[in-house]
Amino acid sequence: MRQSNRIVVGSKNFTEQVMLGEMFAQIIETHTHLPVERRFYLAGTFICQQAILAGRIDIYPEYTGTALTAVLKQPPSGDKQEIYQRVKQAYEGKFGLTIGPPLGFDDTFAMVVRGDDARRLHLQTLSQAAQFTPQWRAGFGYEFMERPDGFKGLVASYGLRFAAPPRIMDLGLITRALKEHQVDIIAGNNTDGLIPALDLFALQDDHHYFPPYEAVAIMRGEMLKEHPEVGEALGALAGVISDEDMRRLNYSVDGQHRDPTAVAREFLQQRGLIN
Repeated sequence: MRQSNRIVVGSKNFTEQVMLGEMFAQIIETHTHLPVERRFYLAGTFICQQAILAGRIDIYPEYTGTALTAVLKQPPSGDKQEIYQRVKQAYEGKFGLTIGPPLGFDDTFAMVVRGDDARRLHLQTLSQAAQFTPQWRAGFGYEFMERPDGFKGLVASYGLRFAAPPRIMDLGLITRALKEHQVDIIAGNNTDGLIPALDLFALQDDHHYFPPYEAVAIMRGEMLKEHPEVGEALGALAGVISDEDMRRLNYSVDGQHRDPTAVAREFLQQRGLIN
């Protein structure tokens, strides 16, 4: 087992997660003086969940809707507060994991099309898009194809059919593939900074198929017993990051190719959370 006097922060393998992991690390370094090890780009939800249960990481950013459906295998129903409480109780009871307060933004799935297609076909909602999907090619991440709040249920809810089986794509490439006409519709994220930057359009989920995905810190209960100051430090992020903030932060990295460490530091300094 690794030494308990250092905190290991993990993240999944996309920009927003790395940015949040970096914010967690910088806040802990500033407010606790504990050394922090960063283990970012840990593939998806299941790898991060296994890593935190095995004690290989102490903290990672997660989303309440993902925790509810992909990890706890519960149906995606209820409002934000109800889902947060269900996840918090289940994670503590089942796994000995503590869920921090919501960070302020909701990174729900978004079905995204090109802006010119949305304007030409007068599309606002997924229901309206359903009549055109038989001519479209879809591109989805592996996890979206597998998870209970993903592909199968979405297709059933909206009666979607596509021109060919969906292409399984790396999340880092999927938005560009849409822009470059390799696919016509993707499962993106509400907070993706490239959506406005590349003139893409997120269709409204008018059936409310996707649950809320509020961002939270997941922390090992044992680590918090030993270092309660870590939980207190991360509590300063509660409600601090809006959807708009997260889009802008993601765009700084994905669109402007800035360093996530510097972008995270700048944001935390602007909010007076670090010096």
